[in-house]
Amino acid sequence: MVKVAVLGYGTVGSGVVEVIETNKKLIGENIKDEIEVARVLDLRDFPNDPVQNKITHDFNDILNDESISVVCEVMGGVNPAYEFTKQLLNAGKSVCTSNKELVAEHGAELLSIAREKHVNYLFEASCGGGIPIICTINSALTANSIDEITGILNGTTNYILTEMAEKGESFEAALKKAQENGYAEKNPEADVEGHDACRKIAILSSLAFNKQLDYKDIYTEGITKITKEDMLYAKKSGLSIKLLAMSKIQENKVYSMVAPFLVGGTNPLYSVNGVFNAVFVHGNMLGDSMYYGSGAGKLPTASAVAGDVVEAVRRRGETIMTFDSSDSLKPAPHSEMKSAFFVRVPNGALDEAKKVFGHVDTVNADGLDDETGIITEIMSEAEFEERAGKISKVLNRIRIK
Repeated sequence: MVKVAVLGYGTVGSGVVEVIETNKKLIGENIKDEIEVARVLDLRDFPNDPVQNKITHDFNDILNDESISVVCEVMGGVNPAYEFTKQLLNAGKSVCTSNKELVAEHGAELLSIAREKHVNYLFEASCGGGIPIICTINSALTANSIDEITGILNGTTNYILTEMAEKGESFEAALKKAQENGYAEKNPEADVEGHDACRKIAILSSLAFNKQLDYKDIYTEGITKITKEDMLYAKKSGLSIKLLAMSKIQENKVYSMVAPFLVGGTNPLYSVNGVFNAVFVHGNMLGDSMYYGSGAGKLPTASAVAGDVVEAVRRRGETIMTFDSSDSLKPAPHSEMKSAFFVRVPNGALDEAKKVFGHVDTVNADGLDDETGIITEIMSEAEFEERAGKISKVLNRIRIK
């Protein structure tokens, strides 16, 4: 009998219990053993839920129970999840998590402890919800040298941008709708400012390049400055605005960024809409590939956690390698990154903009008679900032992928 504990009985935690209970027979066949959720840690009681007889309010009940071999940490946040996870790994229990904050902040240390104790620290659900991107990088793509990984990694922001593009909503109205539908938190800062996507691309980059990339070193912008006017220009140009998280290797340097980008119809990320996520990977042998699916939600995320439970049981006594936590990776300066830029300027500043940027393509959007959009040639971030600083007024700018 394999006994599992769950830390946190919120949306994902209740989903993990549901997945294991619903698919208990199938999971048992896969691990060639019976499986049981033995304990669930939460501060609350759930008197009308069958899980109540498994609820404990004391973490030590799980830590000191030698019959529990795998723990699902789905509490969220760094503390107390960090201390709990450390203690569990040191006690010889494998931990499976959906907690991208914790993985991004302390993943290298926790992986090191797991290796030392011959257990596993698995975090498939931390990036892309139900998309099995981590196991793909760790197994199916190991014969490839990956030189780019770019994704739509946050369902909340993708939903907001889709509503703005398809229904002409303002950012504020689309955010409110996302909150009403349960796609956005009451405090949506981590999503709309790009922090969530930043942590996820840091994790994926560390796996893809086999060195630890600290999320604090990644240049990050959110979507709060995207307007209805930007969407009108995008539609007129046949482009779509997406919040992209990317890391790529060029000339032996790693460039990493999270920011809104305009993408064209030939880009596989162009048609990823709503709360869905997608990850584009380029390998030197494979070429282009993309992985698409539900990026968030109770059961997609819970199924990824439960999948890690199965893997941890199958690999008892050994540690699944993820990335080398002893070797860090520093991205090249953000100022060196290159792209073309879409720039909105008042008509009074159009001549200035043309003079500053040289050859540009102009775009006029319906109903915006007092301004013009221009598309620059490819240039570095530093060069763009230096040139844009010479224009009397810039209404907005968005990079082009």
